Amino acid sequence: QVQLVESGGGLVQPGGSLRLSCAASGTIFAIYAMGWYRQAPGKQRELVAAITSGGRTNYTDSVKGRFTISRDNAKNTVFLQMNSLKLEDTAVYYCNLAPARVGWGQGTQVTVSS
Repeated sequence: QVQLVESGGGLVQPGGSLRLSCAASGTIFAIYAMGWYRQAPGKQRELVAAITSGGRTNYTDSVKGRFTISRDNAKNTVFLQMNSLKLEDTAVYYCNLAPARVGWGQGTQVTVSS
């Protein structure tokens, strides 16, 4: 059974940066594509970034050039470096397999506000 624990969220001003981490346990982490998702109030959860087992990455258009997904297979961890944050990036951020097919963690709140 896969368990996912997200961390690293917080309150940041527009233009600021945050680095999110997701620790995965209970599976052979390295063989799976992983993704970062987010859910803003009143909106559906969306995939914002994904990384294959081989390290290829893909981003939704709204975060291209600002967010970077990476992974450390030795530590069963996936990261999301978020730069040039905007008000509209405010959401709860989750990680999961890509596509998502295991239980969701508690997420980590990212609030961008001046």
